[in-house]
Amino acid sequence: MFKNIGIALKKDQENGDSLFLDSLLPILSKYSEDIYAEAGSSLKASIVKELDFEDFVNTVDLLIVFGGDGTLLSSARRFLDYETPILGINLGTVGFLTDVNIDNFESIIKDILSGEYETEDRSLVSATFLDKTLYGLNEIVIHSGSYAQLMRYRLTVDDKTVFEQRSDGLIVATPTGSTAYALSAGGPIIHPNLDVWTIIPMMPQSLSSRPFVISSNQKVEIKILSGPLEDAKICADGQDDVSAKYDTVVAISKMDKSLKLIHPKNNDFFEACREKLGWSLDITKNNSVS
Repeated sequence: MFKNIGIALKKDQENGDSLFLDSLLPILSKYSEDIYAEAGSSLKASIVKELDFEDFVNTVDLLIVFGGDGTLLSSARRFLDYETPILGINLGTVGFLTDVNIDNFESIIKDILSGEYETEDRSLVSATFLDKTLYGLNEIVIHSGSYAQLMRYRLTVDDKTVFEQRSDGLIVATPTGSTAYALSAGGPIIHPNLDVWTIIPMMPQSLSSRPFVISSNQKVEIKILSGPLEDAKICADGQDDVSAKYDTVVAISKMDKSLKLIHPKNNDFFEACREKLGWSLDITKNNSVS
């Protein structure tokens, strides 16, 4: 069971949210006496002990992230090397990763800290090109760097050419990312238990170009051929774009490490889809019956 609890929140947390978190921490302290935050945290509660980064990551055995999915992604990137399990408490809007609602915070914390929880491993995807490697939990995006201007690239899977085409770019998304940027680009929702990637051309010139799904164990390469700017751009999980010259080959692969997420025992992916995507809404009350 978890003993040393770490608290993480976004660096620019608004004061109102910080005060709200301070009201939740006494609830947490009922079930754990060892609560830690990184030095410089905006948390005011005296029950939280502050540690520098190295002591923090070597002390905590559960990281509770308060915020939205973006906050959890940021924390995951910082703590991935330490394989610290993460529990996400949703203070954002959609929140597929931060799936615990604050309304039942106490009951869930009580259950998890008494050993009633599920652990889920989420795979990560990496992009290697030249002397650089980027990794993401959601997706790798290769794009032209210029709004509404096309780039040209060639995609191969297991050394076989899939297509060479022009589009705004290409998304390689994990199942976790299938409910994030890839969803807004027209990709399918993938259950997180599946070990696959979705490949999605962004605004392709070809009308027949569609997203498709492959095993994440397959060898994927994208050769960047041409585009409107001096360089193409590559980014992971919406982080800063990294420039790549034309004729660069980007190798996509699954990382050996995974992100460990902690969920309540009754966690249900499809319930999250219904709640956060508006599935199964009762539309009859918005329509009169003649």
